[in-house]
Amino acid sequence: MPSLPLTIKSTEPTAGDTRKSRYDANKLIKRLRRQVGKAVTDYAMIADGDRVMVCLSGGKDSYAMLDLLLGLKQAAPIEFDLVAVNLDQKQPGFPEHVLPEYLESLGVEWHVIEKDTYSIVQRVLPEGKTTCGLCSRLRRGTLYEFARRHGMTRVALGHHLNDIVETFFLNLFHGAALKAMPPKLLSDDGDNIVIRPLAYCREDDLARLAELREYPIIPCNLCGSQPNLQRQQIKQMLNEWERIQPGRTMSIFRALGNVAPSQLCDRELFDFSALSKNISTP
Repeated sequence: MPSLPLTIKSTEPTAGDTRKSRYDANKLIKRLRRQVGKAVTDYAMIADGDRVMVCLSGGKDSYAMLDLLLGLKQAAPIEFDLVAVNLDQKQPGFPEHVLPEYLESLGVEWHVIEKDTYSIVQRVLPEGKTTCGLCSRLRRGTLYEFARRHGMTRVALGHHLNDIVETFFLNLFHGAALKAMPPKLLSDDGDNIVIRPLAYCREDDLARLAELREYPIIPCNLCGSQPNLQRQQIKQMLNEWERIQPGRTMSIFRALGNVAPSQLCDRELFDFSALSKNISTP
């Protein structure tokens, strides 16, 4: 199966096409490849013989995920299959031809699921209500069912490092819980292993890759364009923190993998009642 080589596109040299820009582009691609490979290894995301369903939304992150997984497949010492799947939610004006044409050019196996979740969301939710929660539940249910029926052993989602940190603060501020997005999880229905190969990748790097690759981005006019979303407010907060103190987002992400249960307050996570003072005997 042909795969997309992880190098920048060949073009005729221009004034802006300097040696440094080409060096920086290849450095970016190598860094993203390394981060995806490390995440897959650290969390045992993909095993020999897996059939991985790569969920494509038409956004930069899911395009980058497929791109980087194709490169990993080419270099990995194990055999696994990648199947690109898009859910056409029947949003008005959705360009149905874009993804099929792109995927045909890559030579990967692909499927488009047609399900009018757009009308359901518009009918159920009152005007002005944020649609993300219901939309994501409907989308997940449809994708999980497709994965079960077609023998997929992994469901790959395009969430990145910044998404994970933002979700942590959403749960902290609005859910009174210390939890985020794990790089690997068992779905609520118990039938699907969900993986996030971009867990170690930063959003700004993925945005740069999207520009280099010239992915045919399909904007979402259902949820991503809504004003005053809580996630957007969290993103703005983190961007401001990052401006004041560069590296803070990465520090928060590392903290999510360096948890000390005895230093928190969860009695289910740590047995405080069993603590006792060590008394030395003469």
